[in-house]
Amino acid sequence: MFKKILIANRGEIACRVIKTARLMGIKTVAVYSDADARALHVEMADEKVHIGPPAAAQSYLVIDKIVEACLKTGAEAVHPGYGFLSERSAFPKALAAAGITFIGPNPAAIDAMGDKIESKKAAAAARVSTVPGYMGIIEDADEAVKIAGEIGYPVMIKASAGGGGKGMRIAYAEAEVKEGFTRAKSEAKSSFGDDRVFIEKFIVNPRHIEIQVLGDKHGNVIYLGERECSIQRRNQKVIEEAPSPLLDEKTRRAMGEQAVALAKAVNYDSAGTVEFVAGQDRSFFFLEMNTRLQVEHPVTELVTGIDLVEQMIRVAAGEELAIRQSDVTLKGWAVESRIYAEDPYRNFLPSTGRLVKYRPPAEHLAEGVTVRNDTGVYEGGEISIYYDPMIAKLCTHAPTRAQAIAAMAVALDSFHIDGIQHNIPFLSAIMENPRWQSGALSTGFIAEEFPGGFTGHEITPEIKETLARAATILDHVENRRKRLINGQMTGNGVTFATSRIVKLGGDWIPVTISRDTDAVADACGWVPGQPVFSADLGQGHVTVQVKRILNGYRLSYRGVVLDAHVYTAREAELAKLMPEKVAADTSKKLLCPMPGLVIAIPATVGQEMKAGEPLAIVEAMKMENILRAERDVTIKSINAKQGDSLQVDAVIMEFA
Repeated sequence: MFKKILIANRGEIACRVIKTARLMGIKTVAVYSDADARALHVEMADEKVHIGPPAAAQSYLVIDKIVEACLKTGAEAVHPGYGFLSERSAFPKALAAAGITFIGPNPAAIDAMGDKIESKKAAAAARVSTVPGYMGIIEDADEAVKIAGEIGYPVMIKASAGGGGKGMRIAYAEAEVKEGFTRAKSEAKSSFGDDRVFIEKFIVNPRHIEIQVLGDKHGNVIYLGERECSIQRRNQKVIEEAPSPLLDEKTRRAMGEQAVALAKAVNYDSAGTVEFVAGQDRSFFFLEMNTRLQVEHPVTELVTGIDLVEQMIRVAAGEELAIRQSDVTLKGWAVESRIYAEDPYRNFLPSTGRLVKYRPPAEHLAEGVTVRNDTGVYEGGEISIYYDPMIAKLCTHAPTRAQAIAAMAVALDSFHIDGIQHNIPFLSAIMENPRWQSGALSTGFIAEEFPGGFTGHEITPEIKETLARAATILDHVENRRKRLINGQMTGNGVTFATSRIVKLGGDWIPVTISRDTDAVADACGWVPGQPVFSADLGQGHVTVQVKRILNGYRLSYRGVVLDAHVYTAREAELAKLMPEKVAADTSKKLLCPMPGLVIAIPATVGQEMKAGEPLAIVEAMKMENILRAERDVTIKSINAKQGDSLQVDAVIMEFA
C-alpha cells in the first residue's frame, strides 16, 4: 500500500480524499494556487506545494507542475478527484513516465470512455442502448443547424470533453442551435481546453440515472446500484438520490449489466460512472461514461456502505476487489443536496465573497438517520471567482425515502451561511415540493415547477403561524434577558405587555404571551446571537434560522425567508403609520447581476435592441451568462468593455 499520495485537486473533493487516506494511514500532499493558499484542503494535508496563479490553466491544469510536486514530496500516487485533470489520459501517462501511480483508470479506458464522441461509438460496439445523434466533429454553426434538422428537434449540443453542465445547450429551433453551438464551444474551450461539440436527440421528459461501477486490474467489474440525478438546473445536478424511485429490480439489473459490459469492453480498472437517460416507461439509453469519481458518490456510499475512495486507492495499488456482485446490497435511502454560492432569487447568479458565518449541521448518526456534510470551506474563508461555486454536499440517509427527505429538510433548516448568497432556500423548497416527494421526476423538474424563477416557497398559513410563534419566543427570550440588566425601573405599577403583534410580510398576526411561551423559551436553549433556533412549538419540533434586524428577525424556514417584526399592540399601531421605503428606479440601467468578467458587449450606443436580444455576456465561475433586453430599448451609453471585471450591480449600460 502507498505511504504517501498527492491530491491533484482542491475544495471539498480534496478534503474528502484526505479523510479516507487518513483512515488508511496514508500521508497526503495538497497542491494549491495563489487563490487557495489558505484553503481547507491545504490545512488538512500533511504537506503542501504551491503550483501557480489562481487561473486553473496556470495551476491545477498544468501536468508538469503536478508531476514536479510529486517528485519534490516523494508522493507515490496521485488521486485526481473530479474535474481538472481527472479525465485527461495525458495525465496518467505523464505520471507513469515519472514512476508515479495514477489513482484512476488506465489511459486507454480514459481515451475510450472519457471522450463523449468516442464513448458513444464504444457503447454501440458493446451493444449498449444509445441515443440517436451525430458523433462526428462539427465544424461550424451552419453544419450544426443542418445536423440538428436531420436528427429532429429538440436536440442537445454537448461538449465532447465536457462535464458539470458546462458546454451544454438544448435547442428547439434553428436560431437556438446557432447560438447554443457558439456558446457551447466557447465554454468548452474555456473550461476544458477542447472546443469540440456533438449533437444528439434530446429525449423529452427524461430522467437522468447513472450506474456506479468499480473495476480492478484483474478483470473484475461490479456495479453498485444506481443514482437518480434528474433534479438539474442548466444541466447541472442539484439534488441526487440513491436508489432511484423509478427503477424496479429488473431494470436496475439490466442497466447494471450493460454498464459492466461497457466497462469490461475497455478494461476499466477503477471507480467510474455510466450515465443513462431514462424514459418514464423505464426505457434507457447510454449518455456517457465519467472515468472518475462522481461529485454525488456519497449517496452510493451511504446505501452500500462501501468507501469508493478507499476502493480506488486499493485498486490502484494492485489489490483485487474483495467485493463480489453478490455482496452488494442497497440499504435504505440517501439524498444529497448541493449547496452552491449563488443567489436563487436572482436567477441563480454566482455569489462570491467571504463566508462571514458558516455553521453546517453536525454530522451524526442517530435513530437510524445519518447526516453527512462533505465540504472544502470554513468560516472566514472566501468563495473565489476562479472555481466552481460549490460550498458543500449535504447528505442524509434513512430507512425510507420519505424519512431521508424529512431529515434533509431539517438539516437544510439547520445549515447557516452568512456573507454570501446561497441556494439553501431553494433546496428547502424542493424538499417540500409534493412532486419531488412523490418521486415523479424528470430533468425538466426545476423549469416546470419554477417557471418564473425562484421567488421563495409558498407561504402557507401553517408556515406563517410557525414563524410568528418563533419570532415571539425569540423576542420573549431577549426581553427576559434585558430585564436582568441592573438599574431598571421596577414596581410602582410597571407591567409588561402579555401580547405581541408580529408583522410577517403584509400580515399583522397577534400572539399571546403565556406560561407556554415561558416553557418553550426555557426549553429551547436559544441564546441571543445564535443563528439557529430549534424548539417544539406545539405542533412538532421546528428548526428556524435567525438573523437580527430592527424590531425583529429575518427568519428562514422550509424555503421561506421572511422578516418578522415583533411589536407590542401600541408599537404596532404606530408602525402601521410609517411610510414604506420605495426602491430606487433602475429600469433604465443594465446592472451586472454578479461579480464577473465581461466577455462581450454585442451592442453599440444608439442601437435599438428588441426584447430578448443579448446586451452583454458575463462570465462567472466558468459559466457564460447572457444578459438580454427585458423589453425594447435604445442604448444611451455603455459603461463597460470586453475584459472588464465587474462587481455586483455595476452599471454596464444605460437606456434612453
